Amino acid sequence: MADEIVGIVGAGIVGLAVGREIVRRRPGTRVVVLEKESRVAAHQTSHNSGVVHAGLYYKPGSLKATLCTRGRGMLREYCADRGLPYDECGKLVVAVDRDDEARLDDIYARADDNAVPGLRRVGPAGIGEIEPYATGRAALYSPHTAITDYARVCGAFAEDIVAAGGEVRLNCPVTRIEEAGDALRIVAGGELVWVDRLVVAAGLQTDRVSRLAGDGAGPRIVPFRGEYMLVRPEKAHMVRGLVYPVPDPRYPFLGVHFTRRVSGDVEVGPNAVLAFSREGYGLFDVRLGDLGDNLTWPGFWTMGLRHWRTGIREMYGSLSKRAYMKAARRYVPEIGPEDVVRGGSGVRSQALDRDGGLVDDFRVHRLGRVTAVRNAPSPAATSCMAIAEHVVDVVSGEETD
Repeated sequence: MADEIVGIVGAGIVGLAVGREIVRRRPGTRVVVLEKESRVAAHQTSHNSGVVHAGLYYKPGSLKATLCTRGRGMLREYCADRGLPYDECGKLVVAVDRDDEARLDDIYARADDNAVPGLRRVGPAGIGEIEPYATGRAALYSPHTAITDYARVCGAFAEDIVAAGGEVRLNCPVTRIEEAGDALRIVAGGELVWVDRLVVAAGLQTDRVSRLAGDGAGPRIVPFRGEYMLVRPEKAHMVRGLVYPVPDPRYPFLGVHFTRRVSGDVEVGPNAVLAFSREGYGLFDVRLGDLGDNLTWPGFWTMGLRHWRTGIREMYGSLSKRAYMKAARRYVPEIGPEDVVRGGSGVRSQALDRDGGLVDDFRVHRLGRVTAVRNAPSPAATSCMAIAEHVVDVVSGEETD
C-alpha cells in the first residue's frame, strides 16, 4: 500500500480512524478523505451519547466483542495523549423485575467472556451506593465504562491525517466510482479524484455509495431516529454516571437510559423511532427518496410485520414526554416528565438484510480495490481504532472480510 493513494468516503469517526491508521501503518501512503458535508463528524458521530462501552452485551467471538475490547483501550490511550476528555464515570445495568434478572445473568456471562474489567453484580443496597437515586432488584456495575467527546476525537484524527500529508476534502459528495485500469476514477464534488484503493465508510449513505462501487443491494440502511431528553440542571445531580436498562435481546438497541455527558449535562435516551429521512433529525422530516428505499426493500416489510407493536410504542413515546419518561422512571423515579426538556436527536444507520433481520455485528466487504464498511452501529465509536486496524488488514489482504 506504500506510495499509493487511498481514498476514504466519509469523515465520520470510522472513516477518519481508518485514514489515520493507514498513514500510521503505511508511511508514504497518501490518504484523501471525501466528505459531503461542510465539517467532519456531521452526523452519527456528533449525535450520539458519547459513551465508551466496556463490551458487556456482545456475542463472544464476534467482531463487536473483539474490536470493542481492543478499541476501548486504544481510545483511552489516544485521549490521554491528545488531552481529550475521557471520564470513567461507570455504568449500572439495572434489573427491575425477574425477567430482567434472568437476562442479567446472560449479560454477565457474555461480559466475563469478553474480559470486561472490574464488572460486578450488586443488589439494591449496592445500586444505592453507586447511584443514590436509582432503584432496582439487581444490577451489573461496570466501573470502566466511560464518556468522551467523539466529535473532538474526530477532529484530532483529521489533524493526524493532514499532518502526515493527507487531505480531508469537505463539501465533496461522491456521485460516481469507476474502475480505470489499475486505478479508480471518482467524481466527488463535481471534480475527478484518482485513487489506487477506496474505503467506503459513509455511515447513513454507505449502502448507496457501496452500490456505486459495484457492491450488492444488501444490507439496506434503514434509519432510526433516537431522541433525547435533557434533565433540568436542578435534578442533574441525581445521576452520577450512566444508568441503563437490561436490553431487549430481540433488538440491537440498548433502551432509554440516563447518560452524564462530559459537559456535565445529563440526558435521557435515546429511543428508537423509524425515521423517514436518513439525515432528518426532526419528527416530521421526510425525504421521499429515503422513504422509497425503505418501502422497496423486502426486508423492511418483514421487519415491520415482526415488530409493529414495538414501533407503535416507540412512536407514542416520541409524541408524549410523559410516555417517554414512564419507562425511564423505573430506574430513577425522582426524575419525571416535569424535570426534563426535549434535547437533541440522532439518526442511527441500521443495516437490514433482505430477510428482515436487523444486522447486529460489524460487516465489512472487499470488492477488488474497494473495501466497504456496510454496518458499523454502536459500539463503532468505542471500537473505531480497532475497526480501523481490521479494515486496513482487509484492504491489505491480511484479513478476510
